Amino acid sequence: MRRADRLFQLVQIIRGRRLTTAAFLAQRLEVSERTVYRDVADLQHQGVPIEGEAGMGYRLGAGFELPPLMFTQDEASALVAAARLAQSWVDPALARDIETGLGKILSVLPPAARVSAEALALYAPAMGLGDALRARLQTLREAVQARQKLRLHYRDVSGDASERTVRPLGCFYWGKVWTLSTWCELRDDFRGFRLDRMDAVDLLPERFRDEAGKTLADMLRQVKAQHAEAKLPEQQK
Repeated sequence: MRRADRLFQLVQIIRGRRLTTAAFLAQRLEVSERTVYRDVADLQHQGVPIEGEAGMGYRLGAGFELPPLMFTQDEASALVAAARLAQSWVDPALARDIETGLGKILSVLPPAARVSAEALALYAPAMGLGDALRARLQTLREAVQARQKLRLHYRDVSGDASERTVRPLGCFYWGKVWTLSTWCELRDDFRGFRLDRMDAVDLLPERFRDEAGKTLADMLRQVKAQHAEAKLPEQQK
């Protein structure tokens, strides 16, 4: 890869993330971290407002813009594939937005690239979620975005029923099964609930704010730590 192309990609990667470490950049660009440090320093010297420093991570300062990019034919095909797969497994509102967004992308492609992308022989027939589950997924996704508490009427794997007041944190897809990750007020801990085991979902008027120890980031750190501990040899536990 030419250095000019590498510098351009480096800026694009930093622009697309909140905070980007040198290690991540080195992996994506297939260079050493020392090369990343040198490239960032050169870009800063040229006036590109990259903020941060080695060991901490980088982000792009406000107000910096690059000209619109044109997708390659392979990138356009990848977007078509992702959109087709996603539309069968997301809620109706999100599926419509995917279709609209993809149409806007395809409309600005050169004719040959557009024809090639649309002719991609990869499909996902609409045999995923039923209408009821898709509607429920939309309710849960919107509650996550609105930070709105929910009351779940739930049946566990044994069929035992319970009611839970939860803070919805994120919807996770596991290949045919969606789950809702939450902070459960009954258990005072993180809990996950399968959408297909929910008898009903009530939107509550109460909103919530992030609290230390109860956020999605906290839950993901806990899962990562538990996974790492489970992989330790027995003598290290």
